[in-house]
Amino acid sequence: MIQSMIADLPASERKIAEYILNHPQSVLNRTANDIGLQAGTSGAAVIRLCKSLGLNGFQDLKVRIAGDMVKPTEQGYRDIEPDETFFSIVNKTTSNSIQSLRDSEELINYNELKRAVDALLDAQNVHFFGIGASNITAMDAQQKLIRIHKGATAFTDAHLVATLIANADQNDVVFCISHSGETPEVIKVMSLAKEYGVKTISLTKYGQSTVSSLADINLFTSDSAEAPFRSAATASRLAQLYMIDILFLAMATVKYKETVSHIDKTREAIQFLKEGK
Repeated sequence: MIQSMIADLPASERKIAEYILNHPQSVLNRTANDIGLQAGTSGAAVIRLCKSLGLNGFQDLKVRIAGDMVKPTEQGYRDIEPDETFFSIVNKTTSNSIQSLRDSEELINYNELKRAVDALLDAQNVHFFGIGASNITAMDAQQKLIRIHKGATAFTDAHLVATLIANADQNDVVFCISHSGETPEVIKVMSLAKEYGVKTISLTKYGQSTVSSLADINLFTSDSAEAPFRSAATASRLAQLYMIDILFLAMATVKYKETVSHIDKTREAIQFLKEGK
């Protein structure tokens, strides 16, 4: 979390972040004021950093640091090389994908996750919007919600989405997906939704971004720092799909019987088409 955000932090918080990255063990045995003094700033900056990271205070930061210190060292994200063997490509792709999911899991804010699930359950319609690879995630989310009798769209045409927002019901939700959080079309759609008072959810890489700042509810995936040959944002796309799966399953468990009933109906309808009756 710190490594993902350090470049965007204010100077005083960046000093604390750098100290933590260089001296993680010492943080576990010190107070916030001690760390502030050691880093050449203040204890208040430590608390502000915790808030910037979305943590529940200094103790939460200590718990996370302690957890990271006992984990095995990860290989990190690895790029392919000229004349790479198929075996090596398979190995690196698998490793990158798994790491992206693990990193994203650690970034989940469960309070925000609950707010997102509640908003989706209450929504009359959910309008998903993303450009490029993020639209693949939007379409996956749409088909999942449609299967459980929830109104959902996933257009790439911003004008169509603007029309939906202009005519949105009170409980509709606009769900925007952008790995960078700075996609111009997504920013405009989020701004329009805010203008019309439509509830919004964002799914971006972890950290501060224009899209997340406009959203009512923020969900994050890891900033995987993917290598140049990332095959159409492979790791980030998998992390986005992973978050959609979590949302879908969380919704399903709240309304389990209804969800099972709707899925059974859709399965029967699809089977009817396959059998050609």
